[in-house]
Amino acid sequence: MNHSLATELGMNSGVNLRDSQNSTVTNLAAAAASARLWPSVANDNDYFVERDGVKFAGTHLTIDLWGATNLDRLDLIETTLETAAITAGATILHTHLHHFQPNGGVSGVVVLAESHISIHTWPERNFAALDVFMCGECDPMKTIPVLREAFQPAHIGLNEQKRGMTSW
Repeated sequence: MNHSLATELGMNSGVNLRDSQNSTVTNLAAAAASARLWPSVANDNDYFVERDGVKFAGTHLTIDLWGATNLDRLDLIETTLETAAITAGATILHTHLHHFQPNGGVSGVVVLAESHISIHTWPERNFAALDVFMCGECDPMKTIPVLREAFQPAHIGLNEQKRGMTSW
C-alpha cells in the first residue's frame, strides 16, 4: 500500500485548519503534500549532521546510571554537566538545577547553543536519568566518561537516536 506523508501523519482526512489570527483556512492534506521537507536554498549556518550519507538534526542520547553515587550533590552535578558539555564541544548558554527536599534528588538542565543536557536523580535508588542532545560538530558520546567518573555507576544504560532524519 502506498501512503503519502499526509497519510502517515494522519493528515489525509481533508480536515481544514482555521487560523484564528487572520481567518485563513488551510487544508492539512494539501499543506503536507506541498511542504518542503528539506531547505531548497544553501545555508552556511546549517548545523544538521551528515554521517554515512544520512543528514539529521543531531544525536540524542538517553543515559540511565544505575548504582550511582553523588546524586544529591548539587555542586558536583553542576560542575559535571558543564564539564561534560565542554568536553563534547558544546557551548553553554545557561544552567538551571533544582535540589528537592527531603530526598535530595536533583532535576535540571544545561541549555546549550547546540541543544541540552538534562538530569533527574533519585539518590534513594542510586539512579539518574540523563538526556544529552547535541547538533553540529559536538560529540555527545564524549559526555559518558565525564559522567562515569563523577557518578561511579555500577551500570550504564545507553540509547542513541538520530533526531530529525532527512533521508528516509
